[in-house]
Amino acid sequence: MAADLAEKIRAGHYAPGDALPAQRDLSHSYGVTLMTLRQALRHLSDEGLIVQQAGKGTYVSPPHLAYRLGSLRSLADDLRDQGHEVHTRVLDSSLRRPPSAVAVQLGAPALRLERVREFAGRAAVHQVSWVRKPFGNRLRAVDFTTKSLYAALADAGVAVARAAETIRPDVLDETLAGHLRAAVGTPVFVSDRTTYSLDDTLVVVDRAVILGEMMEIRAARAATGLSLTWSGSQP
Repeated sequence: MAADLAEKIRAGHYAPGDALPAQRDLSHSYGVTLMTLRQALRHLSDEGLIVQQAGKGTYVSPPHLAYRLGSLRSLADDLRDQGHEVHTRVLDSSLRRPPSAVAVQLGAPALRLERVREFAGRAAVHQVSWVRKPFGNRLRAVDFTTKSLYAALADAGVAVARAAETIRPDVLDETLAGHLRAAVGTPVFVSDRTTYSLDDTLVVVDRAVILGEMMEIRAARAATGLSLTWSGSQP
């Protein structure tokens, strides 16, 4: 029974976010007791295929995303490389004076690039990137709905050498709640990244706000090193 339900979920019979039939209906259709059914559902929950919400029902988990923290590529490129369909909405692409904390790092003016990342029709990430002049000037005509910032920099002759990133938990504020179509106070991850060129010039200061219910951080530890990966799911 658990194997059959898992196969139906993976085959798309039950789509991500769909509610499964009521437990009594499932137990009747499979000809098992409620206790046996609940054991099967716990197994599917442990595998990450379903989410059980007290008083609401059982739902199919969304497809998992993964963002490799060790990569110097963009978040969207990482996800697309793993087979996920990611859409980008550009909210702003203009030369502006950055806020004081960013201006100290980059100078002014700089290219302000504001984007919302979506997958499976759901807004997941709000991202604001500030690109140092003159690099930002070279990118003003780029269509960032189809091209990543790092790819655009490479096309403009800017070689990215390294990046430093910090991630912290926070809650969604009123400013971004509308962009991510989520309630104020929703748990989020905030990723702050600074990206440097080959000559160690600071090129990009970037902040991404990621809905916490859609992401988690996983670590793979081995004798030879540590690999960190963003992964998560759309509710």
